Amino acid sequence: MTNAALSTRQQALIPIAAFAAAGETAKLNTALAEGLDNGVSISDAKEVLVQVYAYAGFPRSLNALGTLMKLVSKRKEQGIEDDPGQESPSQPIPQGEALLAAGTRNQTSLAGAPVKGPLFDFAPAIDTYLKAHLFGDIFERDNLDWKDRELATVSMLSALAGAEAQVGAHVNISMNAGITAEQLGELVAVLKEKVDANAAKRAGDALEQALA
Repeated sequence: MTNAALSTRQQALIPIAAFAAAGETAKLNTALAEGLDNGVSISDAKEVLVQVYAYAGFPRSLNALGTLMKLVSKRKEQGIEDDPGQESPSQPIPQGEALLAAGTRNQTSLAGAPVKGPLFDFAPAIDTYLKAHLFGDIFERDNLDWKDRELATVSMLSALAGAEAQVGAHVNISMNAGITAEQLGELVAVLKEKVDANAAKRAGDALEQALA
C-alpha cells in the first residue's frame, strides 16, 4: 500500500457508513462483520453509526447501532474478541457557549472559511445546530479523526438521493481535512464495488466538480 492509498480499515468504513445511512440493515450487518475483520474497532463503528444521526436521522442511527450491538454479541458468543478501540474522547466535550465556540472553529477549519449565507439568516436555529451539535458534539470527539469522519460523511450522503449538494460540500471539506483526490477516487471505487452505482455516481460527480 502506498502512502496515498486508503487503508483496508478506511475502505471498510465506507460501506458501513453508506448502508447505515440508507437503512439497509442486512447489508450493513455484512459490512460491519467485514469491517471488524479488517481493522475497524467497535468504537470506530459506534462513532460512525452515531454520526449517521446528523445526516440521515435518529431512526437510521439507532437501527444501525442496534445491528452493531447484536453482531458484536453474536461474535462474542462465537469466541471472536473484537478490538474495543478507544471508547471515549481523550478530553471532555465542552458544554454551552464553549461547545458552540468549539464547533464554530471546527466548521470554519473544515470548510476553509466561516460558513454563512441567506439560508442561515433565514433559519438561524439550523446554523446553531450545525455548529453546536454536528461540528461541536460530534467533531470534538477525537476517538475518530476528522479524515475518517469525512470519509464516512461523504459515504453517507452519497447513499442518499437528493443530497448531491451536501456531497459536493463534503468532498471539499474532506480535502480540507487532508484527504487527497486520489483517496476520494478510491472512495468512489469502493462505493461502486461494495454499495451501488448510484452512490458511486453521486460521489464521483462531486469529485469531478471539485477538481474542475
